[in-house]
Amino acid sequence: MKKSLVSIIILFIVVFFLSFYRLDYYIMKPGSAYDVSQFVTVEDGEKDHEGTMSLMTVAMAEATPLTYAISYFKEFEETFKEEDVRQEEEDEEEYTVRQLKLMTDSQFNALYIAFQKANLPYTIEYHGVTVLNVLAEGAADGELEAGDEIVEVDGVLIEKAQELTQILSTKKENDVVELVINRQDKLLDRTLTLKQIPGSEKVGIGITYSESKFIKTEPNVKVDADKIGGPSAGLMFTLEILNQLIDEDLTKGYSIAGTGEMYEDGTVGRIGGIEKKVVAADKDGVEIFFAPDDEITEAMLNVNPALKSNYQAAVETAEKIDTQMEIVPVKTIDDALNYIEKLKPKEE
Repeated sequence: MKKSLVSIIILFIVVFFLSFYRLDYYIMKPGSAYDVSQFVTVEDGEKDHEGTMSLMTVAMAEATPLTYAISYFKEFEETFKEEDVRQEEEDEEEYTVRQLKLMTDSQFNALYIAFQKANLPYTIEYHGVTVLNVLAEGAADGELEAGDEIVEVDGVLIEKAQELTQILSTKKENDVVELVINRQDKLLDRTLTLKQIPGSEKVGIGITYSESKFIKTEPNVKVDADKIGGPSAGLMFTLEILNQLIDEDLTKGYSIAGTGEMYEDGTVGRIGGIEKKVVAADKDGVEIFFAPDDEITEAMLNVNPALKSNYQAAVETAEKIDTQMEIVPVKTIDDALNYIEKLKPKEE
């Protein structure tokens, strides 16, 4: 009886370890398709379309010994070391802040491009810079946090990132700068003594940051996607916003999905995990899939000879899973719109 109890306890410990012990790895696998209209609402816009515009996700989770072992036998599951997912010196909180900032920037660009294409009015406001990462032993270490917005430096209001850069470029080591930051809607004063940026010969405050900007539109658009991190839904956000702004139904009755970062010039940028998104799209019955047709340069191939464009990887995955879904290459938003324009409405 005693031996049996010991065996049960040991078995419990082993199962617990295999199932819950966190390794320094992440596992990426196919996620799901989400109708973008559930995240986007254009004031007085039209949502009653025959088809759907969907964004694609991947599922990312910390690995345990059990899930790590299982992923080895799953063709479309991939493991990454923690340092390959996060940037250098980036902790979990900073990673989350960066991903959400990438998403808000993606939403900004989606609105910007959609309203340009619809020839409707908009205005852009700049609200300083957002801190993404604070470097250990830098001037800002212990003073600033990821998510802080720097709105004033030495009494000068900061609107654009270049204004912060210009002020700091006039400073030297051991100079003192007075900052006003916005942290969770509270204005706080911070005094920093400039020092050499860790890992660099330059002098500064030791942070990475991104411009904080907003766009006001007529009609108003509400985007509620705070729980979706990263920039990869930019293309589909743009198409859905435009679809609600204009009278024409861009879906033409089809289930359309895709991925790709949206830039301010209308270019569709490369994203990670496209193979998983193709698998997920096929599983969810998507009929048309837009894939970034990014350019792979010789310099990129010198670093990684096996590197493929998103479109090439998507096509190869589609062939591997034998899907009937059409993979459409897009370098710009115009490529997607031109394809839709030539697309015949789906027959009932």
